[in-house]
Amino acid sequence: MDRVWRLPGVYRPQADTALLAAALCREVVPGSDVLDVGTGSGALALYAARLGGRVEAVDVSWRALAAARLNALRAGHRIEVHRRDICRPGGPAAGRAYDLVLSNPPYVPAPPAGRAGTAHRAARAWDAGIDGRQVVDSLCAASAELLRPRGVLLMVHSGLCGPQRTVDLLTGLGLSAGVHARARVPLGPVLRSRLPWLRGRGLMAPGDDQEELVVIRAERP
Repeated sequence: MDRVWRLPGVYRPQADTALLAAALCREVVPGSDVLDVGTGSGALALYAARLGGRVEAVDVSWRALAAARLNALRAGHRIEVHRRDICRPGGPAAGRAYDLVLSNPPYVPAPPAGRAGTAHRAARAWDAGIDGRQVVDSLCAASAELLRPRGVLLMVHSGLCGPQRTVDLLTGLGLSAGVHARARVPLGPVLRSRLPWLRGRGLMAPGDDQEELVVIRAERP
């Protein structure tokens, strides 16, 4: 992937970005229409463009959009960048459909507002409600409308927020869905700070010091 510049508060590409990129390289063909939901720094959008995709990147953060636009300019890639929120009525695409939708959404389970670990300004780049599914569920609900026939959704998220639930939701919408890739990575600082809360909810076992990441692949018939 291209090296990217980012503003404070914009998600830094890391292990989940790399795992999704590895899946992405097998899906993009020159000329395919690609939507990157929650683009952050634009790292995955840039990669899809370098592979030949016609890419639209969306995010709710103005800082993320500024970073994505600048990174596209620096890399010499033509990418549409827009502010859209898939959690609001109307969705991210304004009636458009795509050959490939990709997303590395916020997916970290977060204690209720006001509890320790939720006050960081940048937290909206990773926090996604008490079960980590606030954005994941919205993207699942929108996926059938976002995809053209034979279109593919690729989404990465943590094993902590229920990969089988994601597969079941997508299957219920008529898509062919499954876990495409898995990886185990050391816990980052956010999860380490929440270990007592996560263990209290049964999401992490005592002594477990790794997080499972999964890439979900779903295809519209």
